[in-house]
Amino acid sequence: MIIEAGRHFTLQAPGSSADTLAFVRDPARALSRLHFLRGLQVDGDQVRGELLVPLPVLGEADLPFLCVLTQTPDGATLTPQPIAGERAWVEVTGQAQVLEGVQAAGNGETAVEVAFNFLFRAYLATPDAQGWGGAAFEKMVRAAAGRTLERVTQELPEGLREALEAG
Repeated sequence: MIIEAGRHFTLQAPGSSADTLAFVRDPARALSRLHFLRGLQVDGDQVRGELLVPLPVLGEADLPFLCVLTQTPDGATLTPQPIAGERAWVEVTGQAQVLEGVQAAGNGETAVEVAFNFLFRAYLATPDAQGWGGAAFEKMVRAAAGRTLERVTQELPEGLREALEAG
């Protein structure tokens, strides 16, 4: 079963473009305020952790992810990497682009903004759906995981804003 959710948004950065560029290239700092992640680890260009997903009857599932961080001239990207030996995992794809000289609302000054684009794709292995009960169970799992990914995409901007403002 594959479930996905994505989000594109822009945040105003409180610092300079150089500070903001350093922020988006530092996943330990940028992702530090995302409450739906656990066990975030950065080793060189590899970023790994777990996305927490509550599932009916099964309790909370920890969906591992593994990404490679690539610096770009104006930001950074996260590219998902395969994870072997897992029954359930999530691919996290992300892009952050620092936008310099953006016209600030109303006062004519320029500001620095960051455009973020994320896609979460969860892969869940469920028992074979045999009969009505199995199909109903699969439908519940799909709905719960879908709601969780939607919640993740809704909470993402605020978590990144908190980290950005914390410096």
